[in-house]
Formats: sequence, structure tokens, C-alpha cells
Amino acid sequence: MPAAAIILAAGLGTRMRSALPKALHPIAGRPMLNHLIAACEQVFDRILVVVGPDMPALERAAAPHATVVQRERLGTGHAALQAAPLLEGFEGDAAVLYADNPLISVPTLRALLARRAEAGLALLAMRPADPGRYGRVVQDAAGDVARIVEWADASEAERAIPLCNAGVVCAPARDLFRWLREVRNDNAKGEYYLTDIVALARAEGCR
Repeated sequence: MPAAAIILAAGLGTRMRSALPKALHPIAGRPMLNHLIAACEQVFDRILVVVGPDMPALERAAAPHATVVQRERLGTGHAALQAAPLLEGFEGDAAVLYADNPLISVPTLRALLARRAEAGLALLAMRPADPGRYGRVVQDAAGDVARIVEWADASEAERAIPLCNAGVVCAPARDLFRWLREVRNDNAKGEYYLTDIVALARAEGCR
């Protein structure tokens, strides 16, 4: 089955106190974005990069892959949804990744796609030594993923969960965009969270 990667790269890098877009900050001699693109090129049939307005340097860095502009920064779910017109009619899986997560390996991406073939949706999770402010992966009594809760919206009990969101999700493209259109912004940040599609998928019976 064909697969597409949607890389979210519209971040401004404000917390880095730099005028350089976050995805263009160099690691080991090249921009973060290009590390991730290099891995994706070995796994995915199509690569799309979501950039912010007035980011020509990012568009050049993404070439020859397609870019789409997120005109308003309304959250990660809204950003991923901007890729929908470019994948209209695409009969395959779509994975959403963050450009500032450049060290995801090729074997990990292949494992993600293999897992998606067995389930309606697959995601990457981790158990870091310091969970910090990562989103938490909430599981049900059977150990199945029920939802992801962002730190700002999590209860104290949820913040104590050691399993964290690693920032990559994969689903059939048609389902991914359908779920993204259902996401609402009734949360602490008033944003459209990509992570909310997990609960929507679960509500439809996905495991």
C-alpha cells in the first residue's frame, strides 16, 4: 500500500530565541527538516511539508517535495489538515510527523507502517526518564490506547502516566482527514490538536 508523510514545519522557533524557523536549525551539519526528510524518503512514496506563511527558505529546504502553507497557526490538527487537498483521492496511509523531531529512524518508520496495517491507527509512544510536559497516552483497562491528553489539559493523575506521545501518528489518509475535520478547539490552548484524532478513532472502534 502506498504511504505519504506529512511533515509539520510551520513552527517559528520563538522559544529558541531565533529568527530562523525551528525546522531549519542545524543538527550535525544540516537542518532538522532535512534529517527527517532523508529518513522519510526511504519509507514513504510521497512527502508533503506544511510550512508557515513567508517561509521561502523552508520551501527551498523541502524541495523537491511539495509544500503547503498553513496561513493561520491554529494548532497541529489544523496544520495537518492543510495537506488534504494535495492528497485528494490518495488510496494509502498518511503519517504525520513533526519537523523538530529529526532523529526518527527508518526502522521505526517502517515498524509504524507495519503496525498500521494491523490496526485502524498507529502511533509512536515513549517512556522517557523525564516525561516533562509531553502529552500522555491514556490506556484503557485492557491496555489499548484510548486517547492522548496534552499536558495543559491533563489532570494530576494523567500527568503521572509514564507513557508519552512521541509525536507521530499514521492512519489511512481518507480516515485521517475525516477525523481531522471533526477535531474541535475546546481545550486550554484553544487549538486544534492532531492528538485528538486518537479518541475519535477509538470511538469508531479502532484499536
